[in-house]
Amino acid sequence: MSKLSDSYNIIKHVSIGRVVNLIALKSSYILSRIFKKPILWGKPFSLSIEPTTACNLSCPECPSGLKKFTRETGKLDLEFHAKILKSVGSKVFYINYYFQGEPFLHPHFLKLIEQAKLRRIYTSTSTNAHFIDEVKANEIVKSGLDRLIISIDGLTQETYENYRINGKLVKVIEGTKFLIQAKKDLNSQTPHLIFQFLAVKQNEHEIPAIFKLGNEMKIDEVRIKSAQLYDYKNGNVLMPDNEKYSRYKRKQDGTYSLKYKTGNHCWRMWSSSVLTWDGKVVPCCFDKDAQHVLGSVETTDFGLIWESEKYQNFRKMILKNRNEIDICQNCSEGSKVWL
Repeated sequence: MSKLSDSYNIIKHVSIGRVVNLIALKSSYILSRIFKKPILWGKPFSLSIEPTTACNLSCPECPSGLKKFTRETGKLDLEFHAKILKSVGSKVFYINYYFQGEPFLHPHFLKLIEQAKLRRIYTSTSTNAHFIDEVKANEIVKSGLDRLIISIDGLTQETYENYRINGKLVKVIEGTKFLIQAKKDLNSQTPHLIFQFLAVKQNEHEIPAIFKLGNEMKIDEVRIKSAQLYDYKNGNVLMPDNEKYSRYKRKQDGTYSLKYKTGNHCWRMWSSSVLTWDGKVVPCCFDKDAQHVLGSVETTDFGLIWESEKYQNFRKMILKNRNEIDICQNCSEGSKVWL
């Protein structure tokens, strides 16, 4: 399944109502930037929904892996998920079932996918692939999952476990092979399989080889992703030598700054939203510890939260002085390499 086929699959999930909604969102976003005040027409066309905060790995820049959350660890209830889908309405056509944690640690993760597919929603998730055996691979394909991002951050166990602490590269490769075979056996074009390689200093020399491996295994797509580093101003042991693969650049005084400009705008605040496993609504995926909760779908309809004064005030802050917002100061807008 090529990138073109995946794009076509996304288009198949679009309806007239969803297109009209997207046009309304984009128009209101443009006007908001012009007039420097939040104007909002329409509902989000994409969401991230968190299946669980639990994770089997201990990645050094991940609060889930490091168990550094102040919020509780838990998993999304199936009935609550059905309530969420009803609350967000028919305008959403893309849901990424990932925020923090390893999705396949949720005991009924594929039921979440099946519920979304009943509403003709394009579904995606990201996994470390440690829980995909032959049986699970067949279940994944049958579920209708449209896209599966497989994190593979090294081509030897040494480089892989440098970041994916407690992980086993052999499990990633094995799980991927099971998925490829399941797609073939079931004559399915989905899920679109993506190898995602997080570029850090210890593995950047392997970047050419990951494209070769992806081609040999007939992976649908290979992406190189830059790493978000919490402590970067004085350098970081994970920072790549090749600035092409880094979100940061070295200044004349020897310190580092974010490489990309962060103006007073953010399309994400109009196009999408993020929901934690227990129903908290947060602005985007950079609010990993849910410090900017804008409401809860456990007690309030999502539509009311989306249009609420609190949400609008956050959009207003984005338009006025985005760099004063903590989660925006290390934002990766435009920082994915995706070669």
